[in-house]
Amino acid sequence: MDVIQVPVWTDNYAYLIPLSDGACALVDSPEAEPILELLEQRNLRLSHILNTHHHPDHIGANQRLLEAFPDLEVWAGSFDQEQHRIPGQTRALSHGEPFQLGPLRGVVLEVPGHTLGHIVYRFDDNTVFVGDTLFVAGCGRLFEGDARMMDHSLNEVLAELPDEALLYCAHEYTEANLRFALSVEPDNSALQEYRDRVQARRARQLPTVPSRMGDERAINPFLRCYSATIRASTGCGTEHPRHQVFGILRSMKDRFRG
Repeated sequence: MDVIQVPVWTDNYAYLIPLSDGACALVDSPEAEPILELLEQRNLRLSHILNTHHHPDHIGANQRLLEAFPDLEVWAGSFDQEQHRIPGQTRALSHGEPFQLGPLRGVVLEVPGHTLGHIVYRFDDNTVFVGDTLFVAGCGRLFEGDARMMDHSLNEVLAELPDEALLYCAHEYTEANLRFALSVEPDNSALQEYRDRVQARRARQLPTVPSRMGDERAINPFLRCYSATIRASTGCGTEHPRHQVFGILRSMKDRFRG
């Protein structure tokens, strides 16, 4: 599956997915101009927008793109449709609902936590667009959901993804996330090695997205709440439920200035 990364502003990513006959889909729409320029360069016609959630840096260009492509289909979650949050939404998707984009097939996963209506697009080849739910070595802030909800989204719903799943998140937050991860699990050798690879990529101004689910299991503290070191860092013991460890960890990350 071909994915074209579209850098926007300092740390946002949108993604173009070529389909057939010059059509393509767009995952999230931060700003119109970089997207329109790339469409023209690649001689592509936008047929679909796949919004993951309603935040402005994910839907900000919907209206402008609808003006440029009046027949555009706009997909997003059913909750966001009920709340009238997505400009131009034409299809509401629910958990487990299959979809087809040209020759590509996939299924939608509901992952509330960052927002209540956040969804993920999982394609059959295990290319997964995770929005602001799971970042490389991190996760999204809890703007609408709570720790129990986000923990379930990551450690129950996304935990079903295979190690080879390729995760496309919406922000280049990796270096900061790794600094926090190392502060709570400094003895994790996989994390240390991953940091070194990331630093080498960023020194060449290369993206660190996508990542693989297998790597996230090894380095992402929010998927590692079972770790004795992380539990010690959060002041939790084996008697504390996972979602409580997760919540403390998320609060620590919110305050982290390393």
